[in-house]
Amino acid sequence: MDPKLKKKLDDMARLLRFHIIEMVAGETSTGGHLGGSNSAADIVAVLYFHKMKLDPANPQDEDRDRFILSKGHAVLAQYAALAELGFFPKDELKKVKMIGSMLQGHPDMIRTPGIEANTGSLGMGLSVALGMALGMRLDGNNRKVYVMIGDGELAEGQNWEAVIAAAHHKADNLVAIIDYNKVQAMGPTSDRMAINDLCERFTSFGWHSLQIDGHDMTEICSALDTADTISGKPVVIVADTIKGKGVSYAEGNAAYHNAVGISRELYETAKKDIAAYICK
Repeated sequence: MDPKLKKKLDDMARLLRFHIIEMVAGETSTGGHLGGSNSAADIVAVLYFHKMKLDPANPQDEDRDRFILSKGHAVLAQYAALAELGFFPKDELKKVKMIGSMLQGHPDMIRTPGIEANTGSLGMGLSVALGMALGMRLDGNNRKVYVMIGDGELAEGQNWEAVIAAAHHKADNLVAIIDYNKVQAMGPTSDRMAINDLCERFTSFGWHSLQIDGHDMTEICSALDTADTISGKPVVIVADTIKGKGVSYAEGNAAYHNAVGISRELYETAKKDIAAYICK
């Protein structure tokens, strides 16, 4: 991987995490989903600052890639990226979840420039993304639709209907990314609904499956590039991640799935941890 590109993406992932901790524990914050936002931050950095074609001056440009965040509670990572790209002023990040704010606790395509769909009712994002992908294909649009799914939400049956339909329709403009951090709101995902061997499962349904370290910039970029070469079937990237990645006390800790009331001491610790974080 080009060292300059890696540094650019490392720096951006770090900056996204700084924004996330400010939105979760800053002076104006009422708390928020630290764990899943941080596990997704490296992938979000690669998508928005390297892979996807987007125009902040024209958010509805038809010739754009689409990103659907099915695990909508992790939208803080997306907000941070959109603000850094200039879709809206960075000062808006200080108003997350405030009455009247354009940035609410889950994505809102009416309020927020750059948001493609309202999500957070878990299990629906893949179906939405497939509908977009098939519609774009009918329109002759050759851009990609990327959808990030939480591993916990794979317990929702609607996902598997969409998995079957995507393979049946050979939706090769659809790329699903599973944020496989193995922890959901109340504890380990395996204790709630074990869904193991994800690559094997998706492959059996007719998808092209890849498994990567979701905190390794080289592997993230390589997998997304590989997805561009696959024809005739959708692609899934199973990204092994760590809940709360980059904040020592939050890593793998279900208590920080939704972090409310973080003390000033923990807030300062998080900033030090993030400052030291470098992707693989």
